[in-house]
Amino acid sequence: MTTATPGAPQWVADLMDTLGAPGAGLAIALENLFPPLPSEVILPLAGFAASTGRMSLLAALLWTTAGSVVGALALYGIGALLGRDRTVALAARLPLVKVTDIAKTEAWFLRHGTKAVFFGRMIPVFRSLISVPAGVERMPLPVFLTLTTLGSALWNTAFVCAGYLLGDNWTEVTTVVSAYSKAVLAGAAVAVLVFVAVRRRPKGARGTARPATTAQQPPDNP
Repeated sequence: MTTATPGAPQWVADLMDTLGAPGAGLAIALENLFPPLPSEVILPLAGFAASTGRMSLLAALLWTTAGSVVGALALYGIGALLGRDRTVALAARLPLVKVTDIAKTEAWFLRHGTKAVFFGRMIPVFRSLISVPAGVERMPLPVFLTLTTLGSALWNTAFVCAGYLLGDNWTEVTTVVSAYSKAVLAGAAVAVLVFVAVRRRPKGARGTARPATTAQQPPDNP
């Protein structure tokens, strides 16, 4: 990997040039805290760096997964410490974070619970923000860490190994991810809209229950 790596943000390339695998982990931790930063670029670039001998493949996998967990844990702590309203107010002041994304992620979490934390690690934008409602709702920390680690390990392994195998052509990964991201985000948006619509329906519109009646028993024979 050279100092200037085509297709990669310069600061990411600099981190990996300077720190090696820990630099990749730090970049991923920052990506979790600021979701618009490109994990689909950072992870394949780490794999490419491993293919050139700048770091080992195992180190790239371990450090990027550790970075994912650290970043997720920081967002979990923010959600747990500040609560929903203050967290949303804080997010509104950040230039790279959309409040609407937090609302969508929250609705998805409330619908799917623990599954949202695991599978959310594999959905762009949601993969970072899912930690916030988990913290707000005080999901048990051991459960959160386990699901986050497993989901992050799967996501990171796929992209780091893709970059490792593609070598100089590692940037091709971003083309595939771009199509995947658009499809998944569109599906997630539809699911959230359906969920919100169902929750807002009047209770009476969800079906009326017939009042229980007691069957009349025949009189006892004398």
